[in-house]
Amino acid sequence: MHLKRWITGLSALPLLIYIIVKGGLFFTLFVGLASLIAMWEYLRISQTARGGTAALVMKVVAYLYVPLIVGGAHQLSAESILNSVVICFCITGVASVLLFGNDPQIIDTTRKLLLGALYVPLLFSYLVLIRDGVAPGGAVWIFFVLVIVFAGDISALYVGTYFGKHKIYPALSPKKTIEGSLGGLGANLFCGALFKAIFLPELSWWTSLVFCLSLGVAGQIGDFFESGLKRGANIKDSGGILPGHGGILDRTDALMFAAPVAYLFKVHLF
Repeated sequence: MHLKRWITGLSALPLLIYIIVKGGLFFTLFVGLASLIAMWEYLRISQTARGGTAALVMKVVAYLYVPLIVGGAHQLSAESILNSVVICFCITGVASVLLFGNDPQIIDTTRKLLLGALYVPLLFSYLVLIRDGVAPGGAVWIFFVLVIVFAGDISALYVGTYFGKHKIYPALSPKKTIEGSLGGLGANLFCGALFKAIFLPELSWWTSLVFCLSLGVAGQIGDFFESGLKRGANIKDSGGILPGHGGILDRTDALMFAAPVAYLFKVHLF
């Protein structure tokens, strides 16, 4: 499994670097594609993929969330994203009212879909804002976030695997340990500090260290959140598109929660 993880990650790295450097519409389309796949995985996890015409219509509505919200982010305006989210809520509300007579369970489906709108495309959209909405240096900031989050992921996995003894939250994620969590936070701080020293020397050290730690904590919360979704659905992985990693949500659950935190730091604290 570990070999597959490294092969998949290293194989995708050159393409990922190119897309981040390219930015603009190219990057937005990439984030949109990832969001669409993640939405499919979320519908599977949340057990929203029931049969029937009403459920099918609601699934189509859910996929519309992605171009609406990620497209709003492409306007590089938080207000545009908010307007897109409101439109998604309105469309979902109208559809649920019209379909209620055919499927009384549609209200439960609606609740899951609206959570999906907030969870998947909304969180992903902050990557677009960071890349193209905090110029200059948006690409550097995306790499900064990725280095912090992925370093924490990798360190938490290996420290937890080889040194983990004390479970941190067995009811939600039985394999995660306190040692792994602390190892992840240590890697967040070390790798983030190294990146800052090399590529962003003008930033305040104190704020940067708080930034690294905040992203690490947010990432671990995102990991736990997705674990809870999967545990509720009694499945191991959200998908199988990334050998050794699982699905898009499995690979980006930490990044999704970290992205809004990174954006808020960049806009208001740096």
